[in-house]
Amino acid sequence: MKRLAILLAFLPAVLWAQDTTNASSAMLRALDKVNGTVIDIEMSQGQTRRYGLLEITMQECRFPTDDPSGNAYVLMTIREVNAEAPVFQGWMVASSPALNALDHARYDVWPLRCITS
Repeated sequence: MKRLAILLAFLPAVLWAQDTTNASSAMLRALDKVNGTVIDIEMSQGQTRRYGLLEITMQECRFPTDDPSGNAYVLMTIREVNAEAPVFQGWMVASSPALNALDHARYDVWPLRCITS
């Protein structure tokens, strides 16, 4: 657990250590663990979408400037419907979604890529 905290502390440094570009939208994938349903969700910056009992807000999507298909860094907030406190708030990395993952009994959400055009 301590290693994860240290790794997360350096995540913003990794984002700014390489030259990144902001994208106006992102592609996320959502899984309902109870019934096995998987969907892809395209979201624009600042947009909130509902999936099951979750409300997902995508604030920002960044990708490496020299390799747009290489990775995606997505800043998002995920709340349960009618709850004030988020169940997840922060950056997720498409190539390593378990690095900073949503911890929910029923749902899983992770980024796939930024949409550049």
